[in-house]
Amino acid sequence: MGTSSDIDVAFAGDDLVLRLACAAYLGRFTGSSRIHCGSDLRLYFQWCAEHQLLPLLVARAEVERYVRWMQEIRRFKPSTVARRAAVLSGFYRTCVIDGVIDHSPAEYVRRPRVPNESPTLGLSHLQFEALLTAARDSTNPFDFALTTTLGLLGLRIFEACKSDVDDVGEEHGHRVLRVIGKGSKLALIPLPPAVGRAIDRAAGDRARGPLLLNTQGRRMDRHCATRRLRHLAKQSPMRLPHMHPHMLRHTFVTTMLDAGVDLRDVQIAARHADPRTTRRYDRARTNLDRHPNYVLAAYMASGT
Repeated sequence: MGTSSDIDVAFAGDDLVLRLACAAYLGRFTGSSRIHCGSDLRLYFQWCAEHQLLPLLVARAEVERYVRWMQEIRRFKPSTVARRAAVLSGFYRTCVIDGVIDHSPAEYVRRPRVPNESPTLGLSHLQFEALLTAARDSTNPFDFALTTTLGLLGLRIFEACKSDVDDVGEEHGHRVLRVIGKGSKLALIPLPPAVGRAIDRAAGDRARGPLLLNTQGRRMDRHCATRRLRHLAKQSPMRLPHMHPHMLRHTFVTTMLDAGVDLRDVQIAARHADPRTTRRYDRARTNLDRHPNYVLAAYMASGT
């Protein structure tokens, strides 16, 4: 195995067969998907080691125990548990295909139901404006670039952090940012003038290198980005929720829907492979905006 494969499957221990099975499964993925799947497998193998179980010899009941452990002990969200269980199912399915095991112990394992509505709520229009104002007025030039690339371009946090200064270019008369998204797919994101100014301010005199830098002058990561957003939320004159990067991508989708953009066009802008993902954001937005509590309160306004 090559060096990258050794790094990916180092957590599989000294079991050569398990290491090869991990390499075969993770080899199907690239980029962040590979990293996340590897992380999910690592957690499962650690759990197996703590319970003195061999991952390639477990029974379905043990996998059920692991899922219950994630729910009841680690208190992961249903979406997290479902995703980790799906990775486990995919790993064992690959093992069956490759003849490593006879049948998958993850088959028929119960997964938590993930609600159709997204559990994350984006910022309201006024809250988003307040955050943008705080970022624009910040003495840190990377705050405005971070906030606009997430909230006005809808970038995923790993896409924003991996962007370089020389990824900015022109295409058919439009200024664009070249982004490598999920599945290593190239996307050309058009830059509205405000975002272009934010990026120019962040780049300064640099012609290359990371677009977003931390206070030590190195490439910003998701943890630094989260800290910067929470700092901006505290500086805002308006009370803002506990910030995290995905909240701005959610805001990108819901604000676009509020502005009257067609759902299909929003799906394209957000680069959602499945339209149901975009509809999850839409349901979360309309469930509050159109809640019958407002109708009842208006009906009883004279008495209240």
